[in-house]
Amino acid sequence: MTVALAPAGTKALPVYVLGSEDVALWAAQQSDTVRTWVEASRFKGALGTALMIPDAIGHPDSVLVGYGTAAARKRDRYALAAALPRLAPGTYRIHSGIEDEHLEQEALGWLLASYSFDRYRDSGAEQATLVAPDGVDATRLSIMAEAEFLTRDLINTPASDMGPAELESAARGLADQHGAAIAVTTGDALLKDNFPMIHTVGRASDRAPRLIDMTWGNRGPRITLVGKGVCFDTGGLNLKPGSSMGLMKKDMGGAANVLGLAHMIMASGLELRLRVLIPAVENSVSSNSFRPQDILTSRKGLTVEINNTDAEGRLVLADALTLASEDTPDLIVSMATLTGAARVAVGPDLAPYFTDDDVVATSLDLAARRMADPVWRLPFHDPYEAMIEPGIADLDNAPKGGFAGAITAALFLRRFVSEQDRYIHFDIYGWQPNPAPGRPKGGAMQGVRALFAALPDMMDL
Repeated sequence: MTVALAPAGTKALPVYVLGSEDVALWAAQQSDTVRTWVEASRFKGALGTALMIPDAIGHPDSVLVGYGTAAARKRDRYALAAALPRLAPGTYRIHSGIEDEHLEQEALGWLLASYSFDRYRDSGAEQATLVAPDGVDATRLSIMAEAEFLTRDLINTPASDMGPAELESAARGLADQHGAAIAVTTGDALLKDNFPMIHTVGRASDRAPRLIDMTWGNRGPRITLVGKGVCFDTGGLNLKPGSSMGLMKKDMGGAANVLGLAHMIMASGLELRLRVLIPAVENSVSSNSFRPQDILTSRKGLTVEINNTDAEGRLVLADALTLASEDTPDLIVSMATLTGAARVAVGPDLAPYFTDDDVVATSLDLAARRMADPVWRLPFHDPYEAMIEPGIADLDNAPKGGFAGAITAALFLRRFVSEQDRYIHFDIYGWQPNPAPGRPKGGAMQGVRALFAALPDMMDL
């Protein structure tokens, strides 16, 4: 679908955005007819409400949109988008009521609210279109919305149609769109090229595991994005119960998010040398599934004791992170739907991240606020290193006890980059459990806009 704001100058209905405290003053300045209409309609400016104002012969003349109170707006994002379900299809222009510093966020929210997952059913719904507000970079907002729609589509697609091969196809499509190079190592070639843990996790499926490697750009600092591409996770021999397996089509959400970020970088023409690594597998059950108590040797040479086959994401990421580190980029970012512990810690809405670089953390936190893309820093807490050392191998993939699960997973991954690497790890949820303005229920992009906005500061662009 086309994701764009209407050009400035497009004929459109004016929208007056009114907070709860503004309605009476605005109405007092209107004609008796308009004032009576507003009063009779009992429009109070509540968040998510809208009222069409007719002209003398009943045609739409303007629209009032409720902006609620400051307290109500603080509790969520994209306050303007909350009213979209109540607007008729057509083209609209913000006339007044939103401060300049909030125009970009609200225009983006409007775009994001237009998303629908229509692969299997055409919703047939016409959209309400917004004219690009003055001073807003409409092209940049469209790129961000396109990236988010790509991410949502990939996550929302069921595993029957989104296995490792289909994820590869999506990456190839993105590479073709932007003139990027792509190479894929598949099946037993993973063993030949020394990606043993990617092969081990994916070998039980009849859908061959693979490592997707996309590169773009020939100048500027180097950034490598690593995304977990577990297209479905049964839990392996430590089989998940049905209640936990139900959403496992989203276990490739890390891959979907890094592809979204890659689109932003390439479509914006950032002066970066970009690399995207996606270990794409399905964690299935078969006679050749890896087992609890197996000891695996990673690409880096570190040995890993398997204490739970459901902690497979960190295994495939480990081999990909080792490859990323071998290339000594200026920044490595991994994104994964990795631990339930992260959800317990911060819930589904915040994207927790780990980094040892305080400058990176400051850049991310500031950008997250600006982009309405909340993130939260968790620590690489060195004293917990002992928790991931089982005694008979270098590392334990699933420490017992249940404490600090997100931190121990992040510490595990950090072992596969070098101490000199600038490294950020995101443990995202990748799913919107309940619909909200601009964020329908389903696959979600998290932390990506914050990263995108922070890159110029992080990378000295």
